[in-house]
Amino acid sequence: MAGKVSSDPNVFLLPDIGEGLQEAEVIKWLVSEGDEVEENQALAEVQTDKALTEIPSPRAGKIAKLHGADGEVMKVGAPFVSYVGAGGAAAEPKAPPAKSAAQEEEREDAGTVVGQMSGDLAGVSRAEGKALATPAVRRLARDLGVDIDSVKGTGIGGRVTKRDVENAKSGAGTQSRAAGTTTPRPEAPERGTSRRPLPSQPAQPQAQRPASQPQQPNYQQPQPYQQPYPQQGYPQQGYAQPYPQPYPQPYPQHPMMMPGYAPYPPYMMPMPWGYMPQMPMPQMPGMHPGMQPGGIPTAPGFTPFQSGRPVPPPAQVSSVEPGAGTASVPFKGVRRVIAGKLRQSVDTAVHFTVMDEADVTALDDLRRRLAAESGRKLSFLPFIASAVCRALSGSYGALNARVDDERDEIVQHEAVHLGIATDTDSGLMVPVLRDADRADVFTLSDQIATLAATARDRSIPREQLTGSTFTISNVGSHAGRFATPVINYPEVGIIAVGKAYDGVVVRDGQPMVAKLMPLSLACDHRVVDGATAALCLAEIVRLLQEPEQLV
Repeated sequence: MAGKVSSDPNVFLLPDIGEGLQEAEVIKWLVSEGDEVEENQALAEVQTDKALTEIPSPRAGKIAKLHGADGEVMKVGAPFVSYVGAGGAAAEPKAPPAKSAAQEEEREDAGTVVGQMSGDLAGVSRAEGKALATPAVRRLARDLGVDIDSVKGTGIGGRVTKRDVENAKSGAGTQSRAAGTTTPRPEAPERGTSRRPLPSQPAQPQAQRPASQPQQPNYQQPQPYQQPYPQQGYPQQGYAQPYPQPYPQPYPQHPMMMPGYAPYPPYMMPMPWGYMPQMPMPQMPGMHPGMQPGGIPTAPGFTPFQSGRPVPPPAQVSSVEPGAGTASVPFKGVRRVIAGKLRQSVDTAVHFTVMDEADVTALDDLRRRLAAESGRKLSFLPFIASAVCRALSGSYGALNARVDDERDEIVQHEAVHLGIATDTDSGLMVPVLRDADRADVFTLSDQIATLAATARDRSIPREQLTGSTFTISNVGSHAGRFATPVINYPEVGIIAVGKAYDGVVVRDGQPMVAKLMPLSLACDHRVVDGATAALCLAEIVRLLQEPEQLV
């Protein structure tokens, strides 16, 4: 296990839990003083940046002393557990040795929201001839009756994962990857360019309207109004047929009208200034059944949102008791670590945001049809994830990157490891979809649901919270349109998705009601130019408006 090692074999020091942090909070001790423990048995649950991690016992023996209490914040490298020595007494803990220069200069992969990920995983151990696995995976293997030492691990460093155990139980088995080889990536399908081709013919100039000469006021008796066409259906208050004369046409002046205006026709008597009588409107093509006559027509495939959707209670609530006035909440644990990570991002990355809206009427119609055909619930999020992956794995790979400020490097990635910002009771968490660019929308939907559930119950493995190359934040799941999201440093881009709403668009010069989705793309201006970010957002908008390419 990574971390400092005590010179006394009977004193176990709190190890580096794999996040590069200097301290950890003890959530709950799982053993008591005087207990006999086995090797790899869980001693306590400690809080990492986003998950609960079990610290396993490095040896078998009897617990002499537990250093620290539930809820106490302990320094990494401090005495954690003392065992009964050969003489039957607990050894006094000794001061931990100082770090070597090599350890101080060691640099490893940073996590998605807080901390760093070391090469040795906390809670993952392997004795001679035994498999490398976490206590949770070992417990699963025992529950399923699988000999974990006979399972080939496919995880980091040959670690046995939950899927390896499940495959072994089903008889499928697992095979580790050959050293030095990588899984071939499927060829990316051809995708269109982000810019639409210019029209082959220039637009025709608009016809110049003849300028009418202002007339002098004429207070003579106006001529009787001549009806050019017979009226059908509304003899007193309906719409008149188009007047056959070209616009503008001089008319005789009415004593109460300004120069250049026609007198009131017989079916519209003069009303008080600013008042217009209401007229019945005929049903127009494109109106949905619930629209009143006279409304704006809807886009093809449009389905109105259902009103009255309940708003769930927030995960973050006040701790003030009734009548207490105030409450003091310790600023520690996950909340403090998140604050430090956000401050690092704001202080380091140069944020800028571009915003746009996508007409997702066709996408909404497509996802409803796919959900009805498959019997599965589909939200907008997997389609958005697919559009982002296609843009990042295509012409806009510059945004699929991480910044290494210590080495003055920009590390660009071929695969898209997509972070999905998730709101939990413990704070913001960003589980990671590995190789999201290889998955279809149904697979993305299943993976997003699984990661969100494990993040909220804090059972998600730590390795699924690190290594993202781009993040999606669905800020508009309940309300809100545009946002200025904070970049998940050291990434260089994050997109915030606003709440889709029914709005008015113009198609072929005609207004109509459609589904609109606000999008806000924030980037690190040190790495990404404004034009590149704007073009990338335009490509994402195009893919969302042409959703057949995402399926």
